[in-house]
Amino acid sequence: MIKFSDVVKTYQEKQVVNKLNLTVASGEFFVLVGPSGSGKTTILKMINRLIEQSAGEILIDDINVNQVDTANLRKNIGYVLQNIALFPNLTISQNAGILLESRGVKRDKREPLVNQLLDRVGLPHEQYGSRMPSELSGGEQQRVGIVRALITKPD
Repeated sequence: MIKFSDVVKTYQEKQVVNKLNLTVASGEFFVLVGPSGSGKTTILKMINRLIEQSAGEILIDDINVNQVDTANLRKNIGYVLQNIALFPNLTISQNAGILLESRGVKRDKREPLVNQLLDRVGLPHEQYGSRMPSELSGGEQQRVGIVRALITKPD
């Protein structure tokens, strides 16, 4: 469960999030919709402390995110932002498996997971795995981002 209690975010005296109260249950499918500049990305970035809230409390499973080591917090969260920022010098398979590699997972264990998830998001690994990010459309790059977000099986 993710819970926002009276969360405020202010940038240079401009309040972009004003006393947000929101609970997203574990396993719930949730969509955050709003116009440009309404604070959607800010709200998401506050969950994993890419941005710190100005006031209020954010809890994940009743634990305040500000009381958790940032690295450990982020290891258990999968997220995809609008600008996915794939590494331009790595293949799609390498990009998809980068988090597993950084955690010391050997290639023979990484490869089947990468292949399975690429296939699952509609990017057949035989066709897309060896391509470079510049060869993909924006939507295809987003799907690689989804694979990267899911590959570590975050909470």
